[in-house]
Amino acid sequence: MICVEFSGNSDNITGFEVSGHAGYDEYGRDIVCAAVSALATNTANSIEQFTEDDMTVDVDEKTGLLRLTMTSTISDSSKLLLKSFKLGIESIEQAYGSEIVNILN
Repeated sequence: MICVEFSGNSDNITGFEVSGHAGYDEYGRDIVCAAVSALATNTANSIEQFTEDDMTVDVDEKTGLLRLTMTSTISDSSKLLLKSFKLGIESIEQAYGSEIVNILN
Protein backbone atom coordinates (compact mmCIF):
# COMPACT_ATOMS: atom_id res chain seq x y z
CA MET A 1 0.00 0.00 0.00
CA ILE A 2 1.08 3.54 -0.75
CA CYS A 3 0.47 5.93 2.13
CA VAL A 4 0.33 9.67 1.57
CA GLU A 5 0.37 12.15 4.41
CA PHE A 6 0.03 15.89 3.96
CA SER A 7 1.48 18.52 6.29
CA GLY A 8 -0.47 21.67 7.05
CA ASN A 9 -4.14 21.89 6.15
CA SER A 10 -6.24 21.80 2.99
CA ASP A 11 -5.87 25.56 2.44
CA ASN A 12 -2.18 25.67 3.27
CA ILE A 13 -0.33 22.44 2.45
CA THR A 14 3.27 22.72 3.66
CA GLY A 15 4.54 19.36 2.42
CA PHE A 16 3.80 15.71 1.94
CA GLU A 17 5.24 12.26 2.49
CA VAL A 18 4.64 9.36 0.13
CA SER A 19 5.78 5.91 1.25
CA GLY A 20 5.30 2.29 0.35
CA HIS A 21 4.47 0.39 -2.81
CA ALA A 22 1.03 -0.17 -4.30
CA GLY A 23 1.38 -3.87 -5.01
CA TYR A 24 -1.14 -3.39 -7.81
CA ASP A 25 1.06 -5.28 -10.29
CA GLU A 26 4.58 -6.69 -10.45
CA TYR A 27 7.59 -4.40 -10.10
CA GLY A 28 8.13 -2.42 -13.28
CA ARG A 29 4.52 -2.86 -14.39
CA ASP A 30 2.70 -1.23 -11.48
CA ILE A 31 0.74 1.65 -13.02
CA VAL A 32 -0.43 2.93 -9.63
CA CYS A 33 3.13 3.23 -8.30
CA ALA A 34 4.15 4.89 -11.55
CA ALA A 35 1.29 7.40 -11.36
CA VAL A 36 1.95 8.35 -7.74
CA SER A 37 5.70 8.60 -8.37
CA ALA A 38 5.18 10.78 -11.42
CA LEU A 39 2.86 13.14 -9.54
CA ALA A 40 5.18 13.45 -6.53
CA THR A 41 8.33 13.90 -8.60
CA ASN A 42 6.67 16.38 -10.95
CA THR A 43 5.41 18.42 -8.02
CA ALA A 44 8.90 18.67 -6.51
CA ASN A 45 10.47 19.46 -9.89
CA SER A 46 7.81 22.08 -10.69
CA ILE A 47 8.25 23.88 -7.37
CA GLU A 48 12.00 23.92 -7.96
CA GLN A 49 11.74 25.07 -11.59
CA PHE A 50 8.87 27.56 -11.45
CA THR A 51 9.16 29.17 -8.00
CA GLU A 52 11.78 30.75 -5.79
CA ASP A 53 10.52 28.80 -2.75
CA ASP A 54 12.86 26.70 -0.66
CA MET A 55 12.13 23.07 0.13
CA THR A 56 13.82 19.86 1.13
CA VAL A 57 13.17 16.58 -0.64
CA ASP A 58 14.17 13.21 0.79
CA VAL A 59 13.98 10.10 -1.39
CA ASP A 60 14.50 6.40 -0.63
CA GLU A 61 13.65 4.29 -3.66
CA LYS A 62 13.90 1.04 -1.72
CA THR A 63 11.06 1.96 0.64
CA GLY A 64 9.21 4.10 -1.88
CA LEU A 65 9.68 7.24 0.22
CA LEU A 66 9.47 10.76 -1.13
CA ARG A 67 9.15 13.50 1.48
CA LEU A 68 8.81 17.14 0.46
CA THR A 69 8.92 19.87 3.09
CA MET A 70 8.58 23.56 2.29
CA THR A 71 11.23 25.47 4.25
CA SER A 72 10.37 29.06 3.34
CA THR A 73 7.31 31.20 2.88
CA ILE A 74 5.08 29.38 0.41
CA SER A 75 4.19 31.33 -2.72
CA ASP A 76 0.79 31.15 -4.37
CA SER A 77 2.41 29.13 -7.18
CA SER A 78 3.68 26.47 -4.79
CA LYS A 79 0.34 26.41 -3.00
CA LEU A 80 -1.37 25.70 -6.31
CA LEU A 81 1.14 22.98 -7.22
CA LEU A 82 0.70 21.29 -3.82
CA LYS A 83 -3.11 21.44 -4.11
CA SER A 84 -2.84 19.97 -7.61
CA PHE A 85 -0.73 17.10 -6.25
CA LYS A 86 -3.34 16.45 -3.56
CA LEU A 87 -6.13 16.44 -6.15
CA GLY A 88 -4.21 13.90 -8.25
CA ILE A 89 -3.58 11.62 -5.27
CA GLU A 90 -7.23 11.85 -4.21
CA SER A 91 -8.26 10.85 -7.74
CA ILE A 92 -5.96 7.81 -7.68
CA GLU A 93 -7.24 6.81 -4.24
CA GLN A 94 -10.82 7.07 -5.48
CA ALA A 95 -10.10 5.06 -8.64
CA TYR A 96 -8.05 2.23 -7.05
CA GLY A 97 -9.25 2.21 -3.45
CA SER A 98 -7.74 3.10 -0.11
CA GLU A 99 -6.26 -0.41 0.22
CA ILE A 100 -3.92 0.53 -2.68
CA VAL A 101 -3.42 4.27 -2.04
CA ASN A 102 -4.33 5.60 1.39
CA ILE A 103 -4.39 9.28 2.30
CA LEU A 104 -3.69 9.34 6.03
CA ASN A 105 -5.13 12.74 6.89
